[in-house]
Amino acid sequence: MSLINRLFAGRHASLGGIALLALILMVVMPMILDLYRLNLAGRYLTYAFVALGLVLCWGYGGILSLGQGIFFGVGGYAMAMFLKLEASDPHSTRIQTTPGIPDFMDWNRLTELPWFWVPFESLTLTVLAVLTLPAAFAFVIGYAMFKRRVSGVYFAIITQALAVVLTILIVGQQGYTGGINGITDLRTLKGWDIRDDSSQYLLYYLNAVLLIACVLIGRWVLGSKYGRILTALRDREDRVRFSGYDVANFKIFIFCLAAFMSGIGGAMFTLQVGFMSPSFVGIVPSIEFVIFAAVGGRLSLLGGVYGALLVSYAKTLFAEAYPQLWQVMIGAVFILVVLLLPYGLASLVDRYRSALGSRLPWMQKRTRHPPATENRS
Repeated sequence: MSLINRLFAGRHASLGGIALLALILMVVMPMILDLYRLNLAGRYLTYAFVALGLVLCWGYGGILSLGQGIFFGVGGYAMAMFLKLEASDPHSTRIQTTPGIPDFMDWNRLTELPWFWVPFESLTLTVLAVLTLPAAFAFVIGYAMFKRRVSGVYFAIITQALAVVLTILIVGQQGYTGGINGITDLRTLKGWDIRDDSSQYLLYYLNAVLLIACVLIGRWVLGSKYGRILTALRDREDRVRFSGYDVANFKIFIFCLAAFMSGIGGAMFTLQVGFMSPSFVGIVPSIEFVIFAAVGGRLSLLGGVYGALLVSYAKTLFAEAYPQLWQVMIGAVFILVVLLLPYGLASLVDRYRSALGSRLPWMQKRTRHPPATENRS
């Protein structure tokens, strides 16, 4: 099967659904939202990268990760390090004790740039780091866990613990990471002001294009032979293993792919909001990412995207209208969706489509019957 056919094969995300998503993101939302709301929507789209990866990892691979904030943070911090170094040129930091290094390093009495910061002076190396470091971290975690057949709730708890460890490490190493405040005051990318109005529009569209590209990648993977094996692995792991497949390698790959997408989301988040802090790395954001995938539909690529947008918007709406109760209201919405729609909002769409298709003859699937043959006897 050719690459094009594989890209658009399968029923995991219809071309019409992807085209509708692109229309909503690229045309409808910029038309109906003001710049402030559009900037918020761009921030929500960065969460959708993680939700999309969780649909692949959890919904189809059966791997529930409660530590996706790790990979979101790694991608975000990689981009933040580059932007911070650009903002810390000797002229801008001439009042510091040691000009040419980030301000929080100077406050913590560092006299030179740490060695692991040096590669982030290059935008090319930074982009490579955003694309490879999250996947590399996921490979190390996945290899250590899956090769030893650690799965299920044990894997979820371990990833959650790793998210806590990374958060503590970032906060504790204030001189190297900015501590609990994170890396802030990010203004330019190669001299381009990322905070003005035109930049916010451009970053939003870049967000949307990259997200659509990740949806197509996910669709290609699920429409391939690997996707079918992945689904079989989720349902009957022992049978797949007895068939001669290395189950651990399949799990490692999908876990790394989910981390790859999360890293892109983290980098775009840093560009969108102009900072990165450990509050987006720990347990709370990781669980929120799982909620996005669960509400949207953990078996639907597009459901993960819509889930991230809808839950994030509801969170903002409730926080503005009911600042004392918004967390309770978000929890209630999540509980209702899980109880009434175990497979998320995407299952509701499928149910409506099936009901409509049964009433409209032209929406029903046509079955091909073999041509009748003459009886010559």
